[in-house]
Amino acid sequence: MTAQYTRDASVTDRGLLSSKAYGSGQHLAARQSLYAWQTPRHDLPGMVVDELAGVGGRVADVGCGNGKFVQRLREERRDLTVIPMDVSQGILGDIPGAVVADAQQLPLNDGSLGAVLALHMLYHVEDRTRAVCELARVLGPGGIAIVSTNSRTDKQELECLWRRAAGDVLGIPEGPARVQLSARFTLEGAPAMLGTFFTEVRTIPLPGVIAVTDAEPVVAHLASYAAWADQMGVPFRETLDRARERIDETIRTEGAFRIHCLGGLLVCHGPQPAST
Repeated sequence: MTAQYTRDASVTDRGLLSSKAYGSGQHLAARQSLYAWQTPRHDLPGMVVDELAGVGGRVADVGCGNGKFVQRLREERRDLTVIPMDVSQGILGDIPGAVVADAQQLPLNDGSLGAVLALHMLYHVEDRTRAVCELARVLGPGGIAIVSTNSRTDKQELECLWRRAAGDVLGIPEGPARVQLSARFTLEGAPAMLGTFFTEVRTIPLPGVIAVTDAEPVVAHLASYAAWADQMGVPFRETLDRARERIDETIRTEGAFRIHCLGGLLVCHGPQPAST
């Protein structure tokens, strides 16, 4: 229980998030790059642009990270005023107009936005209910919130790989689990939470299979969790090296190392008061 609590706390620790985890875009880019090997490829920024077809005015990307979605919106929807926001100054880099902000207390007026984005970030928020309330608060009439996260079944092959590699290093059949970021806000549980503040929540599942013929993209993905290495309970670098060996073995025998993915977008309409 104590170990799980420590893990949960580390996933929401603002100091860790704004320094080791997302002090720059390096680790986030490593996680994003793994999807280049996925079939089918899902153009998430393009899907967000499409969902915002009827939206005007201002749009905030809360937890915008390295600005992948901000850039696409600014290219394809020049009529919108896009406001990038993140808790980490470092990861914002040189994104024009970026604001350092906490999702639990957005520096925006009530009803001031046409849309708000919270993409793969709510699992990092300590008080998720408060953050979702904020997303609803800042939306004007007809405004929409677009949220994304992963299923509890997402990338189970990576979890199995890590545990077996950790077990090899520790000399036991199976080692401890990794820190799993999206476990605090899963695709299965998200609609109920979002439904407290929105009258309509539509889920768009995004399944796929990643098949790599080179171990490095997977190793880079695993290495991007270095900020949580102390909570893993294993020698981190040694486990990465053993994971690489296991991936190479699988590629030699099966032709590829495959990972089944399931993420999704949740499109929320009809913001309502938290008390209803």
